[in-house]
Amino acid sequence: MSRPARFRPALSRRARLGAVAVTALVAGTAAFGAGQATAEHSVPRTDKEIPNLTQVQDKIKAYYGDTVTADGEHYASPHSNYARQVRGIEAKARGHLSKALARHDRTGKKPAIVLDIDDTTLLTYNYELRVGFHFTEESQDKYLAHTDMDPVFGMNRLVDWAHDKGAEVFFLTGRKEAQRAWSVRNLKNAGYHVALDRGHVFLKDKEHPPAYLPCGATCTTVEYKSGTRKHIESLGYDVVANFGDQYSDLNGGAGDRTFKLPNPMYFLP
Repeated sequence: MSRPARFRPALSRRARLGAVAVTALVAGTAAFGAGQATAEHSVPRTDKEIPNLTQVQDKIKAYYGDTVTADGEHYASPHSNYARQVRGIEAKARGHLSKALARHDRTGKKPAIVLDIDDTTLLTYNYELRVGFHFTEESQDKYLAHTDMDPVFGMNRLVDWAHDKGAEVFFLTGRKEAQRAWSVRNLKNAGYHVALDRGHVFLKDKEHPPAYLPCGATCTTVEYKSGTRKHIESLGYDVVANFGDQYSDLNGGAGDRTFKLPNPMYFLP
């Protein structure tokens, strides 16, 4: 897929909303406006070049169609602009997969699709609102241990459809290996009726990195994900589609076509 110029800086594992407020409203656009910070001038010279953080949060909530339950939990609406955008991407993916899977039926090759988890197959919106867009490993562990995230609208149906049409399904996430049981439970409960064993769900294992990753425990996200996709292809699969909400999910090759899911909440380099 196309990879537009990025204004976001390479930060830690998750550059949270407060750190990327300068760029949250303009990913994929040429500039904010007159005098706005650019890729060449990334440090704002005045406050006028920085979007107001509260307003950015309000825009994100409006985009997701923020719905608050009686107990104060926040969920995205299936009628939101986010959901509409996701459905459009899924329709394009289904069209691509229909042709790609039919072609593989004739060639005898084994097609596969690879999908990220957070905000590609499972929606983190409720978690993000619960922690005020302030990610920590501790809060994520606590949430995943006891709470299931909803599926990204329609992605469970798309994945099951692709599997029924002959695609092998692989999940490839930057979540740590210690979160495997929670992640598998959530995918199952969210309606992904596909194999969820260790051979189909890849998590990042810094303590015992796999031999097929030369970078070992020091892999960048792109190295880890592209290296794992290459490993999947080495097993005899052709990755006909790769899905992710971050460009680091998609860069590095080893995939016939990429599909970028929207995510204005955080950036992963």
